[in-house]
Amino acid sequence: MPKRVAVIDIGSNSARVVIYQRTSRYGFHLISQQKSRVRIGEGAYQKGGRLQIEGVQRAFRALLSFSHTIKEYKVRKVHAVATSALRDAPNRSDFISLVKRELGIKIRVIDGDKEAFYGAVAAINLLPVKDAITVDIGGGSTDMALIKDGKIIKTISLNLGTVRLKELFSDKGDLIEDGKRYIQNILSTLPDDFKSKMVVGIGGTSRALARSIMKKDNYPFEKIHAFKYNFESNYSHLEKIVKASDDGLRELFIKESRFDTIREGSYIFLNLLKHLKTDEILSSGVGVREGVFLSDMLRSDKFKFPPNINPSIRSIRDRFDILKLPEGNKKKVASRLFEALKGEFEGTNKDKELMLKALSLSNIGKMLTIYKSHQHAFYIASQELNFGFSHKDIIFISLMLRSRGDSLYYKPLYRKYKELLPDKKKVKWLCFIYTLGLILYENSSESNIKFEWHENILEITTDKNIYLASDEVASLEKPKDFKIVLKEPPLELCKQWI
Repeated sequence: MPKRVAVIDIGSNSARVVIYQRTSRYGFHLISQQKSRVRIGEGAYQKGGRLQIEGVQRAFRALLSFSHTIKEYKVRKVHAVATSALRDAPNRSDFISLVKRELGIKIRVIDGDKEAFYGAVAAINLLPVKDAITVDIGGGSTDMALIKDGKIIKTISLNLGTVRLKELFSDKGDLIEDGKRYIQNILSTLPDDFKSKMVVGIGGTSRALARSIMKKDNYPFEKIHAFKYNFESNYSHLEKIVKASDDGLRELFIKESRFDTIREGSYIFLNLLKHLKTDEILSSGVGVREGVFLSDMLRSDKFKFPPNINPSIRSIRDRFDILKLPEGNKKKVASRLFEALKGEFEGTNKDKELMLKALSLSNIGKMLTIYKSHQHAFYIASQELNFGFSHKDIIFISLMLRSRGDSLYYKPLYRKYKELLPDKKKVKWLCFIYTLGLILYENSSESNIKFEWHENILEITTDKNIYLASDEVASLEKPKDFKIVLKEPPLELCKQWI
């Protein structure tokens, strides 16, 4: 697979191009994205689905600009897909031929099931989810996939989209009643097994609604991807959006660029969530574009990352860990320390797993400078540790990276993100284990170190000299008052002086 890959996604509302940089076999990151609200499907649903000249011209101009960007970034492989508006259009071949002839871009029109499949591929690889239904509300269709135990079981596409509803109902002033009957008639065709307590919201409508809820609740972490919220407690807020005026939408934290179709999208989403018997919504910052990219990248892995691979951690280490040191003994030392102390704070296997992931990223801040590297590491992790983690996981890993010997955790960050973090006792102990494990490893990376905890004493026994660690250990902030005893072998060369 080439080092840089572009994906163009032409939907009914918007056209986008994204460019991914491969950093290793399973590492990648986004280096460019552009979007244009081309509304290629505008006016089509009232005219037999035929593309109209205004939408075609906007779409062509956007693709022309995209082609310049692709050339500028020296992209070697381009995937261009088109969804509902083009697949419904009797004259789509005219547009596809024009783009191929003038721009050299080959557009592949995908059906609704394939669109749903791509969204599901993105979800199972890049979100912390195993059982859910993905819901991608577009301009012309709503595409869904049933996921069980991390596997895509079934896909379905409904002729239910924001632009379609706007032109058929809202523009005529009867969205609530006639639109509701239309929506419910379509939802009645869903298979009986399309029910889920968890829905993954994909696409612009879902992101706009999630952002609105985050603003309403003063949510502390400004990241849409993997934001989770309860349906019942936010039902009235979503209902207000359906009925709001433009001024009302502003007060409900909806961006002006979304005013044209957010009411229709919210109405579809509300009815759909009720039909699916949903309790929680997990917002996705990824979708069809990432699914197209990953389907190519992981085609020999059955469209899924191997169990021991997290693409965010792999990409962060590829880009920011300039030392590339072996990790084995670092994790072994910290694991032994965790096992010795876990009884003090009811540590779980999940706690241990997060601590070890933090350790694997412990050197990333040094990419900028060793001075305040722990601060750099927090920022890098909190911004780039996106895929496969909940917000709670991201913040906890980042907070451990921010810790250092004389300060187990940074109090202002703890206060800011308190609702996403475990209780203070657990935070202190895990930050202590992370920091002490790192100190011991960095002072003697090949030592066989063992730990014993008894009667408020932590006894550390090593088979190699760790003299330089003693001062750091002595000044290390502890989660409670206890004694640390270092036991290292005598220095054979100095015996003659004894």
